[in-house]
Amino acid sequence: MRNWKFNHIDFSTYPDYDGKDLGVFWSPEKTVIKIWAPTAQLVELRFYKDGLTGEAFHKTHLQKSGNGTWTTVLNGDYEGKYYTFRVNDGDWLNEVPGMYARCVGVNGQRGQIYNPNATNPEGWVEDTGPRYHSFTEAIIYEAHVRDFSIADNSGIENKGKFLGFTEEGTQSPQGLKTGIDHLQELGITHVHLLPVNDFATVDEEKPLEKYNWGYDPLHYSALEGSYATDPYDGTKRIQEFKKLVKALHDKGIGVILDVVFNHTYFTKESVFNQMVPGYFYRQKPDGSFSNATGCGNEIASERHMVRKYIVDTLKYWVEEYHIDGFRFDLMGVLDLETMKTIRKEMSKLDKGLFLYGEGWAADQSPMFEDQRAVKRNTPQLPGIASFNDDFRDGLKGNHGDKKSKGFVSGLTLREETIKFGIAGAVFHPQINFGYIETVKSAWAAEPDQCINYVSCHDNYTLWDKLKQSLPKATDEELRKRVKLAGALVLTSQGVPFLHAGVEFCRSKNGNGNSYKSPDAINQLDWTRKHDNIDVFEYFQKLIQLRKNHPALRISNAEAIRSHLNFCTQYKIGVVAYCIEGQHVGDSWERVMLFFNGNNEVVEMPLPEGKFRMVANGVEINEAGIGELIQSTLQVLPLSMVVLALVK
Repeated sequence: MRNWKFNHIDFSTYPDYDGKDLGVFWSPEKTVIKIWAPTAQLVELRFYKDGLTGEAFHKTHLQKSGNGTWTTVLNGDYEGKYYTFRVNDGDWLNEVPGMYARCVGVNGQRGQIYNPNATNPEGWVEDTGPRYHSFTEAIIYEAHVRDFSIADNSGIENKGKFLGFTEEGTQSPQGLKTGIDHLQELGITHVHLLPVNDFATVDEEKPLEKYNWGYDPLHYSALEGSYATDPYDGTKRIQEFKKLVKALHDKGIGVILDVVFNHTYFTKESVFNQMVPGYFYRQKPDGSFSNATGCGNEIASERHMVRKYIVDTLKYWVEEYHIDGFRFDLMGVLDLETMKTIRKEMSKLDKGLFLYGEGWAADQSPMFEDQRAVKRNTPQLPGIASFNDDFRDGLKGNHGDKKSKGFVSGLTLREETIKFGIAGAVFHPQINFGYIETVKSAWAAEPDQCINYVSCHDNYTLWDKLKQSLPKATDEELRKRVKLAGALVLTSQGVPFLHAGVEFCRSKNGNGNSYKSPDAINQLDWTRKHDNIDVFEYFQKLIQLRKNHPALRISNAEAIRSHLNFCTQYKIGVVAYCIEGQHVGDSWERVMLFFNGNNEVVEMPLPEGKFRMVANGVEINEAGIGELIQSTLQVLPLSMVVLALVK
């Protein structure tokens, strides 16, 4: 019986290979195959006519080719054939499609040989995503492929599929825009998709019987078949995902992929362990698999061939699918050097690719924290951002406790945490960290390293969190609090991030961990756009306000410290500040922003001069709301006010 403990092995002695030719590469004349399997004594390659059933119609052995690689060349046209590898390192391991499989049959059981160029939609060669001077110009919208269109009221034909993102002219029963038209109407710049690579827990033959977010990776370079109209032909998912990317790009919207390089769904049975046992995973001192992810294992990103694999995979997504950025799940499990290498290699392809991730792990790792990409090490990762969970919890309360409160739910003495988010998590001399519970110092060197958010796929939606922490609040009051949260996220420095549906008060019926809950819980209910149209329109105007004004998206930390000043007297439950817009390229010479988290009106003194109100808790209008204001300002309960100095 195989021993799955590895404390007797020094993995650093395994040979490295730096070639760019790992995988299966088709041409009409021949197919070239190369894998890295340094412990193998034999490697068998099997061919099938079907992606799931039937016996192999041909078997052959790969030949050793140096540096731990094995290779073969198949003469003739093998397009459409399916294959598996089987490694013998003293014992025969399981059949797998190989770790570099880019096209797979149903449920990822077998790889498929294919012609990549045949999967390109019309106009693909010219396709490109949006690029910005600074990542602070991005406005990210996090969505799950299935949630986005699966509801009966989405008006979308290809429900739960990649193609659902390509349909124009779709409407809710109330005649409001849904789908991709809704995204364009809202004004976001990027869609962040929860994992679209092949994951393990949804049966692609019966995709509606189970649901999952997709954080259970099976194959990293192949697409998930349950999102395709035909899960049996691997080229269909490729064609349809490329159509999704192009449809969004044609609307001026970038595509960011959620990638899960911290763990695999299977451990012993994973494609990694069936090719090179033990190498791709960290171990405890006793040789067993360590588990900083809470999912049964953690990837050993610091090992040369693991790092190469991650970089190769990301390059493939950019080059083959025109992806505009990546979000790294549990980035705090990955080592710093790997993340630095990723940034360096992505910049060689395109400096405009946006990288960010969760700066934490889920459990203890044998790799010390000072070597990993945790949030406090963000300054060591220029060009890579971390999620500002301090701001998130300061806004609405602890993410895991449904009864806890934050600034927008009426909890006072959270003002310094809110100021920290407003400053984009960079050092600002007017922030008193002694009053911030979750962090004792700034952790972002520059504002483009801070992802500001109030909710995401994890935990409760913002609406549900507010409803559970304020059970006596009316829906009208809750809508005001959602608007206040959106106003803080979308006017603060850093990069704003929105959970799909927050703009119309999305609910999951109080479910705080819906990763495998049914569609009835997870789907976007498009009737809520009609029911909460005032909230949608407020978010829409907030986004446009941010786009119009560089003062709300300052691109460097020194300018924030110099020109953003918490300029008013302190009042409990209120955060207010001034920005000298003339110094950061804004048409506003000076702007003042006020946020009142209290249930009563607050009177705030103003400096000399006359001010035009451009936003309050109900309306946003840059031409001005009401009469000019001077001396004092009345800020209504649970609202934002933005004033621009009249020259």
